[in-house]
Amino acid sequence: MKKFRKVLDGLTTSSPVNPGGSPACGSAAGTPSAAPTPREIEIQETLMSEHFQICKTVRHGFPYQPTALAFDPVQKILAVGSRSGGVRLLGRPGVDCHCQHESGAAVLQLQFLINEGALVTACADDTLHLWNLRQRRPAILHSLKFNRERITFCHLPFQSKWLYVGTERGNTHIVNIESFVLSGYVIMWNKAIELSTKTHPGPVVHLSDSPKDEGKLLIGFESGTIVMWDLRAKRADFRIYYDEAIHSVSWHHEGRQFMCSHSDGSLSMWNMRNTAKPFQVTFPHGKTQRDGRKESCKPILKVEYKTSRNSSEAFVVFSGGLSYDKAGRRPTLTIMHGKAITVLEMDYPIVDFLVLCDTPYLNEVQEPYAVVVLLEKDFVVVDLTQSNFPIFENPYPMDIHESPVTCTAYFADCPPDIIPVLYSIGAKHKKTGYSHKEWPVSGGTWTVGSQTYPEIIVTGHADGSIKFWDATAITLQMLYKLKTSKVFEKPKSGDVGRSGELVEEDPYAVQMISWCPQSRIFCVVGISAHVILYRFSKHDTNTTITSLEVRLQCEMEDVISPSDTENTPCFSDPSGLSPQPQPPSPRSNTPDSARDSISCLKVKDRMIRMPPGYQAELVVQLLWIDGEPPQQITSLDLNSAYGLLALGNCNGLAVVDYLQKTVLLCMNTLELYGSADPFQRLTRSPRKNRQSTSGLTELSDNQVSLDLERSKSPTSVKGPGRKLSLPTDLKTDLDHVNGHCTSPTSQPCPSGRARVPGGPEGPRLARRGPGRPPFRKAQSAACMEVSLPVSSLTEGYPSRRAMLQQLHGVSMYSHDEHHITTYSWSERESRENSFSRSRSSSVSSIDRETKEAVTTLQFMESYGRKSDTLPTPCLWVGTSLGLVLIIPMSIPTDEQERQEDPVTVAPTGTVLMLKGSILRFGFLDCGGALIHSPYEVWRDQQVPDDPDRPRKRKLVNFSPSSSQEASGDGHLAIVCSERQAKVFLMPSQACLYVHNITESSFVLRADVVSVCNSVCLACFCANGHIMTLSLPSLRPLLDVAYLPLTDMRIARTFCFTNGGQALYLCSPTEIQRITYSQEMCDNLQEMLGELFTPIETPEAQNRGFLKGFFSGNAQNFDREELFGEAAAGKASRSLAQHIPGQGGMEGMKAAAGGVVGELARARIALDERGQRLGELEERTALMMTSAETFSKHAHELMLKCKDKKWYQF
Repeated sequence: MKKFRKVLDGLTTSSPVNPGGSPACGSAAGTPSAAPTPREIEIQETLMSEHFQICKTVRHGFPYQPTALAFDPVQKILAVGSRSGGVRLLGRPGVDCHCQHESGAAVLQLQFLINEGALVTACADDTLHLWNLRQRRPAILHSLKFNRERITFCHLPFQSKWLYVGTERGNTHIVNIESFVLSGYVIMWNKAIELSTKTHPGPVVHLSDSPKDEGKLLIGFESGTIVMWDLRAKRADFRIYYDEAIHSVSWHHEGRQFMCSHSDGSLSMWNMRNTAKPFQVTFPHGKTQRDGRKESCKPILKVEYKTSRNSSEAFVVFSGGLSYDKAGRRPTLTIMHGKAITVLEMDYPIVDFLVLCDTPYLNEVQEPYAVVVLLEKDFVVVDLTQSNFPIFENPYPMDIHESPVTCTAYFADCPPDIIPVLYSIGAKHKKTGYSHKEWPVSGGTWTVGSQTYPEIIVTGHADGSIKFWDATAITLQMLYKLKTSKVFEKPKSGDVGRSGELVEEDPYAVQMISWCPQSRIFCVVGISAHVILYRFSKHDTNTTITSLEVRLQCEMEDVISPSDTENTPCFSDPSGLSPQPQPPSPRSNTPDSARDSISCLKVKDRMIRMPPGYQAELVVQLLWIDGEPPQQITSLDLNSAYGLLALGNCNGLAVVDYLQKTVLLCMNTLELYGSADPFQRLTRSPRKNRQSTSGLTELSDNQVSLDLERSKSPTSVKGPGRKLSLPTDLKTDLDHVNGHCTSPTSQPCPSGRARVPGGPEGPRLARRGPGRPPFRKAQSAACMEVSLPVSSLTEGYPSRRAMLQQLHGVSMYSHDEHHITTYSWSERESRENSFSRSRSSSVSSIDRETKEAVTTLQFMESYGRKSDTLPTPCLWVGTSLGLVLIIPMSIPTDEQERQEDPVTVAPTGTVLMLKGSILRFGFLDCGGALIHSPYEVWRDQQVPDDPDRPRKRKLVNFSPSSSQEASGDGHLAIVCSERQAKVFLMPSQACLYVHNITESSFVLRADVVSVCNSVCLACFCANGHIMTLSLPSLRPLLDVAYLPLTDMRIARTFCFTNGGQALYLCSPTEIQRITYSQEMCDNLQEMLGELFTPIETPEAQNRGFLKGFFSGNAQNFDREELFGEAAAGKASRSLAQHIPGQGGMEGMKAAAGGVVGELARARIALDERGQRLGELEERTALMMTSAETFSKHAHELMLKCKDKKWYQF
């Protein structure tokens, strides 16, 4: 039982330097601050450290940078290897597993042990791994590390336990799959080729056994040499020396001929009876020129040669081979069936492809039915059973990266009706023309777990699109896609001041989203400093979009000027009425004025038709001011019950009434404080001095200034007309300067006027005006790769600066980083808070130009003043200097009055203070229960009202007083910043508890979430730690170093949600979901799909007596007799090293994650054993029946012939 102290209304402790009234707080969690005459209340906290554990759940999306592909034709499981060492295993929808090699080496090749529940991976570090797939989380059973040779190709014959491994030196080794050790049997390259050959044949690029005789191994070398090696006789049957390099080889199922693909774009056919020369050479895409020569073609990287029962013509499928003169042609896959040649153009380069066949036996008619094509950024399956070769509709979420992901949001426990509604709307816009057959990759089993609830993931993209995904029960399926670019006119090339001047490639990139699932109101913040508000409707409509323009301009200059020594107080409007946006100023002929009071994008001003779904209602745009673009929006919140929308940036705050389509408040941050400003700020520089502060003299303070200036992004473009672009490729860029990460922030010249004279150092030393923070370059979360050294304090300073600029889009700092020369603090405030003023001994000019940005906003029923007895609608504002403002609002309660009477917004000057930039607000009642923001119940506004029964707005209000006996009991406010968390008691504003979260790093993401029927504060830090704190006592429950922050992608996309879940973009194409709940970790085994299901291996076809006689008796080949230790001996120990894996019985116990997994495995093992025993019993019974029948027939024949003479036969 936790004891909390509560201060009675009116009895507070305050100091003259802390108008907010929050007393000094201890730094230890669970230590209440001193307060006079407290009244104790009791809150029982149920969460303990045993309730938390970090665990990865599932990974969604396309495997990033794929390298290899494999398919099990019996289990129907697909495997994809990647350059980072990952292996993705895919089956039917719901069966999706990700494995990772600890070494991180690229996967070169994959080989299934067909119908055995195992997989062999060959990696770029010359290591073979055997994975056990008979458990829901696969593990490595064995590893074999080659020390002296590099692996180039592997081949595992069907139903064989001996793996052929080709190397770069041209040798072929043989590995026992069961023991994972090398055999002493080695095919050396100098034995494979003729002794008279003077050149090395090159690396092994192909290995395959003959379908006609398993004792014959076909070895293909890169130089064009092909050797048929007799494994029994240990000699070559024949050798082929071809002029062109070989890329792949494919057999005819009868084993009498095979096909090779070459580097000159040709296909050669070889007959086993005559290997002196190919009996057919074709250039599928090479035309004969006038001089009779074939035009040069690109290499054919892979070919597959498959036969079909229904047609005498075989299928020949290959990639590449186009002529060089056809520039600009996309990568192609060619399907040749008889004389028909079909060329399928792909959107991305082809990595690998496989032809799926009905039978796993290579010596039978293959009967191909599909082609799986792995592209660099996509995954396509082609239906071969139809003449037009349609593709299958992909059931996996492989198009997350269709446009680079720029932001994410995760909503757990959504209203149950929202997913069917979104799916029904999105299904109307699905593409058509897919194959009608069932998805061929249908292996594994998966069932929906017992503990499921509606979950939705929302992703924002660089092209302005929004995607809603159904994430229920660890699956992912796209529900609905919204395109925000349709709200705006297409920018014209000559449109001055529009996006053509501002953002080159992606002016609609989504930067932030805010969604109220209950009211179905959706807000999008774009890179061009705009906010779009959408309402959901099941009906289409014709309407016009309302556009509001807001001028957010900060006139206060945070720069020390030698001529300014006096303080200038700043007061807010006492009336509480907000100033309306100023009308556009008259434009002159100067370039600066041409870019004044205009928006970055032009909203469509005509009547437009909107289909069912989310329909744009309002667009709020920030304007250019004095030739400078608007600053990025750093915070957003909307409340459907209030009908209000709030947005903030480094200049100030704006509140919009979207019901009346008016701007209620538009003030800079300093004006919000009024006389309650806790800082004694220095006066701003006069307008005329702005140019002089931006020259070389400003940078000549010390060397630190120059170093920090050089650490800015090399892509920065100076000047008022600079262009900013969002990278849309999926390449990762590491920007390091002197060991520090660089900032993507573009640094313009001050006001677009003063410039440094030309010279090699001129552009680098040009500075922007102190009061004009830059328009941040649009950043795709999929493309950010910025290393963040956060281990030491000295390196953390510029890293922190770059981190904040990339996360929030402006130059901002928390007040614990400001130097004492920037702000004048009173001595008492310095003693009470003991904040660190600087990490550097010198004063940097970069600190002089920082601004106080609005970093977080939240509407809530709260208390704006200490004297309030009843909660009222309030807006909580958090800034980058660690200050919290509470702005009460007066909203008419009557629906008719709400549509007509104005909403009053009156900043009161209430200030709370924390270390670091404010990240998150949360609210609890005095019983410890979470208080949600009020909302409006959704109603379709496109449905006409009944005049007899007019519809009214239905509001759901979670007032703090609703659950209390007395209205004066108040509520608890949780405020989390980059460094610490505090719990305040409202309305007295007394600080009850404080906890310093981190000293050496800083918090990137914090959320108040529900876990195990209780509430906690979850934090993700820049040093990779995930922490949870109990509420309201802020007692540490979990602190795990989970994920080192190696790039900005993780920082921008990491988000927590209820139920103990979180997600982040682990690569530009993949979303990783994790859980920090022990309960979910325990139930994870039941939620995951089974990769392996017991299936009987199909029997081989009867070959017939004559066919078997003339084709040779290949069934008598015993590999154990040739490759075993008794016959071949042991391999050299220095050649390869065996490494035991964690997938054995002990490793499986740890990987299973509990007794449930072990019992399930034991049950499966018993079932398999019982099945084998049953099969054995059936076979024994059949043999006994056959023996009895034979005995009976023999006895009858004996009786029949008993009395006959020899001449009677």
